[in-house]
Amino acid sequence: MEGKADTSFKISKQLFITAMVILLILMIGAGILTRVVPTGSYERFEVDGRITINPESFQFTDLEAYPIWRWFTAPIEVLWSADGVMVIAIILFILLIGGSITVLNESQILQYILSKIVSRFSTRKYYLMASTTLIFMLFGAFMGIFEEIIPLIPFVIALAYFLGWDAITGLGMSLLAAGFGFSAAIANPFSVGIAQKLAGLPLFSGAWYRGITFVIIYGILIFILIRYAKKIEREPKASLDYEHFIKHKVEANQLDQLMEDSPTYNKAYLFFVSIIVIMVMIIISTIFVEGLSDYLLPIIGLLFLIGGIGASALAGMSVKEIIKTFGIGILGIAPGIVLILMATSVKHIIFQAGIMDTILYYASNYISHASPFTAIMLVYLLVLFLNFFIGSATAKAFLIMPIIVPLADLIGMNRQMMVLAFAFGDGFSNVLYPTNAVLLIGLGLANINYTTWFKWIFKLQLIIFAITSILLWVALMIDYGPF
Repeated sequence: MEGKADTSFKISKQLFITAMVILLILMIGAGILTRVVPTGSYERFEVDGRITINPESFQFTDLEAYPIWRWFTAPIEVLWSADGVMVIAIILFILLIGGSITVLNESQILQYILSKIVSRFSTRKYYLMASTTLIFMLFGAFMGIFEEIIPLIPFVIALAYFLGWDAITGLGMSLLAAGFGFSAAIANPFSVGIAQKLAGLPLFSGAWYRGITFVIIYGILIFILIRYAKKIEREPKASLDYEHFIKHKVEANQLDQLMEDSPTYNKAYLFFVSIIVIMVMIIISTIFVEGLSDYLLPIIGLLFLIGGIGASALAGMSVKEIIKTFGIGILGIAPGIVLILMATSVKHIIFQAGIMDTILYYASNYISHASPFTAIMLVYLLVLFLNFFIGSATAKAFLIMPIIVPLADLIGMNRQMMVLAFAFGDGFSNVLYPTNAVLLIGLGLANINYTTWFKWIFKLQLIIFAITSILLWVALMIDYGPF
């Protein structure tokens, strides 16, 4: 078999430079913000092993101005901050994934898997698109899966290429779908689950309305994806990823000739698919096994490593070839480490300067004096703003829910409304903000510049914001609850 689809996990020079410039501007912007907003703090205490705040304890403080030189050392300081363990875990995870994907590509296991899928669904490819998008949305909506879908992204991108679409379509079917499902949050334990617990609500209560939201968001997303895919089928130059689209379209036309049925590859294929099935079963098990989600990232990384190396060995690669290729994959993704550190440093600057609590305090004052609909929209916008700095839904819930829940009681609004606004503000922008490490990794996989992605996603984000605002208004009108 000859020829390989370019599905190795690497960060292109152009993407790296563009993302680095954007993140540097954001770091400087965060630094400037520390000189504008006064410092302040809430008292904090521990609840179930996590730190939360006393909403009535805010006081302005007299901290010294955050030094300008620390704006630029923040990416290194992140490593020994409170987020250091999480950042290091993500870095190790993407190195394992990057090396494993490159080995799978070199052994042509990816191409063999694609040939199986394409031969089965070549006449029903839009059914395959709809099904794949739905599965990824369900991962987000019911299990809160986002970072953990990274190993599956290259397969969906490659599949999109071989079905006649581009990398943006592949990202839409995987990364975008998971992000939107995470925010639709029918039973997302990390956003709705934690937020409802802090608000004193029954776990996953009000799921019927979030279910309606899920259906609406899925309908919008699949309509946009199908419309875009058909557009580039009619006119390839309409693809925002035209150069790579044409290259991979040629490879797709040769796929049937390149991939002949082989007993050796069948063994490797069955082994790797078995590992993927085990991964999915473990992901699903997080619903039933308490605490398993805390270890999900390293488990998925280790399983993918075993699957990639094991399948490649069964396909005939020697140990020496596997080690060499794995090293090439690590080098290809290594620039992404710099981007991840820069992205997480934006939050680090804001928190170290002591202005985040002040921002929350000012926001709570505005919300407490607003009308119910204005208040719920302010909560939505506040969470959208915080999501730029704090990617973790759980961390945001412990930070903001103790403040907005008493405000809901003060203005006579159901607490369930606050949870809904929190869920909407928390997830949709995960696939928009360049400070989100998972988005940067996904763009690196697809070899897509952030500016190109922003151009494609921005209108969709505006549509989603408009629809979710209407959904919040309807929820207010029907007194969405209970409680």
